[in-house]
Amino acid sequence: LGLKWFKWPGHGLGDNTIYQFVEGEYMTADEYDEFIYDPSDFMMTKWVPRSFEGLKGFAGFPTQRRMMWSGWMGLGAFASEEMQESFRIAVEAGKQVNDWWASIGEYNNDTVARGFPVAYAAFDWPPFDIIGDTLRGTRGILADMRRHPDKLLQTMEIATKIFIEYGSGAAGADLPLCWIWVHKGTRNFMSDEQFKTFYWPFLREGIMALIDKGVVPLVYWEADIESRLEHIGDIPKGKAIYHIAQTDIAKAKAVLGDTVCLMGNVPNSTLLTGTPDDVKAYCKMAIDVAGKDGGFIMDSAVMLDEAKPENVKAMFDFTREYGVYR
Repeated sequence: LGLKWFKWPGHGLGDNTIYQFVEGEYMTADEYDEFIYDPSDFMMTKWVPRSFEGLKGFAGFPTQRRMMWSGWMGLGAFASEEMQESFRIAVEAGKQVNDWWASIGEYNNDTVARGFPVAYAAFDWPPFDIIGDTLRGTRGILADMRRHPDKLLQTMEIATKIFIEYGSGAAGADLPLCWIWVHKGTRNFMSDEQFKTFYWPFLREGIMALIDKGVVPLVYWEADIESRLEHIGDIPKGKAIYHIAQTDIAKAKAVLGDTVCLMGNVPNSTLLTGTPDDVKAYCKMAIDVAGKDGGFIMDSAVMLDEAKPENVKAMFDFTREYGVYR
């Protein structure tokens, strides 16, 4: 496929390195209108060829909205050698994807048989990040909040519908958790006012829609969200899980504890460089503060890539021993 926005071990990275996302600008600022008019056509004829070296032929894909009546004349595009080569690559990639999914299914069945439920049924990204990560890039979308606010807001409405489609895949699952990865919603990227204008309204709309479908949103709030706590509690009580990373857990519990279940936030630095006693001390504090009256799931602050095995074991063992209802 020649995927341009990911590197992984064996494909651009060493054997012992976690995968890397390579951000790029796959939609320019002057293409907002084109995306808003027909998102599917834009993704097929612009985003796909720009993202996958092997699928450049799809730039000539006939516009689907014009397929009625004489639109069939556009089918000649499928005869081009470049288009046919892209289809050949897509078919072969599809076979490999199906094999991969089959292996994931076997793995999930094995973990369930061992007593570990599959902790996700869908993955999702906030509407702002769907556009920022995938199309405009960080620099582009942050500038757009000032240079093209109206176009960005229109695009957020479309991205919210895409968000709901992604997350709805969890509806009806035995454990209907939808993990939502928050990237640019922190103070590192935008002010509180910008968050209230461009980020939270659309994410909240999507969360509410998923809740209505019986999905449990598990929102992965990366980085420090202390200044956002008062805003993000505006959802129904007992319907979502908020995973926190670098936010003071006591403040998060005080503001959100009556609304959501908190998850996190054992520092990865402690799991990597600390001792088992350091880990136990933090876990005790977290249980005493966030676990009071329930509504807390112990976890590392962010996804684990490197940690001392004895420290991870200490986190599990201490939580099983100390983290019980009394």
